[in-house]
Amino acid sequence: MQAFKIYKVLRSKGKTTKEEKDIYVSDDIIRSLVEEWAKEEDATIIVAGQQLHLIPLAAYSPYHISNESIKKEHLRSKSNNMDIYLMYFSILVFIGAFYNSFHTIDATRDFILLDEWLNIVNDKISGIEQYGEKLKDLEQEYEYNWIGIIEKWTALDDINERAQSQAGQTKSRKNFLIVVKRFLEAQGLVEERGYEELYLTQKAKIIVGRYFMEEEFNRGILEVIYRQEEEGGE
Repeated sequence: MQAFKIYKVLRSKGKTTKEEKDIYVSDDIIRSLVEEWAKEEDATIIVAGQQLHLIPLAAYSPYHISNESIKKEHLRSKSNNMDIYLMYFSILVFIGAFYNSFHTIDATRDFILLDEWLNIVNDKISGIEQYGEKLKDLEQEYEYNWIGIIEKWTALDDINERAQSQAGQTKSRKNFLIVVKRFLEAQGLVEERGYEELYLTQKAKIIVGRYFMEEEFNRGILEVIYRQEEEGGE
């Protein structure tokens, strides 16, 4: 019953209290039950700080966030799947800035400024553009819409950060990253401490260490993003 109560909290809230975490950590039987139930739903449990977190491992897990949910709850009303692809790309670049382009197991910096994140995304988009005609082949190889991401980012205003759409929403690149930041904050992955100083949470660091650097999960996308950097832009 204790294990069930902990799992019930995880299912409804995605995280637990310190007391529930302590029970989970200290009791092997309770821990194995909770982990078994999570596995049955294609999810896993991680301990981060003073909490447990329930993390989906597959798109068909009931705890996976659907594209429709992201568009409805986190993006603007007229967003489409390309906005989600650009969001995912921006998140990979953001995390890569902490891990020296994913070459290190541990984070190599404490925080990143929002404007610095913006500059790095600009650089990575420019780097991917250098593939030229090869992009079509890369799209088929990695099943990822690289050309669409470039076009979506390019369409965002990079000069006038006060550019307004008819709906009164800012269409600038920086504003898009602010939307992504809010999504990451809602998932407990990022904290803004100083003004536009963004920190990875312990939860985020554990997830990155376990999954982001594995080919099984990133499908080689990281190689495309950072290959230009590794080859010196050749």
